[in-house]
Amino acid sequence: MFFASDNWAGAHPNIVAGLSAAAGGFATAYGDSALDQAVYQRFGEIFEREVAVFFVATGTAANSLSLTTFNKPGGISFAHRESHVIEDECGAPEYFSGGARLHAIDGALGKIDPHNLERTIGRFAPEIVHWGRPMAVSITQSTEVGTIYGLNEIEAISAIAKSHSVPLHMDGARFANALVALDTTPAEMTWKRGVDILSFGGTKNGCWCAEAIVLFDLDRAKELAFLRKRAAQLFSKSRFVAAQFEAYFKDGQWLDTARHANAMAARLAAAIEDSAHAKLAWLPQANEVFAVIKKTEADRLQAAGAAFYDWHKPHGFDGHMGEDELLYRFVTSFATTSEDVDRFGQLIAG
Repeated sequence: MFFASDNWAGAHPNIVAGLSAAAGGFATAYGDSALDQAVYQRFGEIFEREVAVFFVATGTAANSLSLTTFNKPGGISFAHRESHVIEDECGAPEYFSGGARLHAIDGALGKIDPHNLERTIGRFAPEIVHWGRPMAVSITQSTEVGTIYGLNEIEAISAIAKSHSVPLHMDGARFANALVALDTTPAEMTWKRGVDILSFGGTKNGCWCAEAIVLFDLDRAKELAFLRKRAAQLFSKSRFVAAQFEAYFKDGQWLDTARHANAMAARLAAAIEDSAHAKLAWLPQANEVFAVIKKTEADRLQAAGAAFYDWHKPHGFDGHMGEDELLYRFVTSFATTSEDVDRFGQLIAG
């Protein structure tokens, strides 16, 4: 009953097999092997256009370098108040950019409110040297609280960004989970809706260590190549990242694992809804489930072997919580089984 994080899950057997298959022999280093090139081409096929792909080690690196790609003196990036780039990256975006700022935007349940974005970004007139100037907008798909931006919502935020001449970045650590939930295509969820650069995550969805920056603005590719090298994110044996993505994409595995994780989250949410000891905080849209539980009950569940974390109340959550209750997060993955979920359901059913 491991619901603490999808980062706790291991690597999918097909990913392991792909790594093993790439382990022998010799291949050109630093992203120029035949396997690397084939995977870059595969990304282009998936996104239905030419893209520039840069492998990196972590989602933090992907997000930080994505924003740094559009860096400018006095630059300000706008992101949701509870986004990963603001709350969970220890200042890495500011560090890699050499001091660009992050400005928090409010919005209910993890999603930027377009009205708040327009009002806030409009305060920073780019010609006023004292204030700083807009540099980028970043959205998280799916969000830190398991909600998803609809295609029209992405387009609306992109329109605001473009009206202020700044690019739109998407933090896609759980990109596949959002994609299958919307039943759409990678192109429709990104560049066709105005996304300029994407942090494409594979690690949470069955890879061992595979993250990528997908750049749709090809004019920026040469600059990003230097930024990645300077940030110590250029792998010498990058074929091992390529091997993971090759296996990840083969026969639609990345979509199947995401569908499974989402289905397990829906199953878990149903068990919580039926429980006498927990209540669902809001309906999950991807693979994260949030529940309000008494602390003593949560302690009992954890003592019985369930792994999950308490969580802060997100902006816009108006559900009632007693003094003895806390909000808890549960995350499912490709490795979550229906038996895991049903066992937990039995524990909270009484």
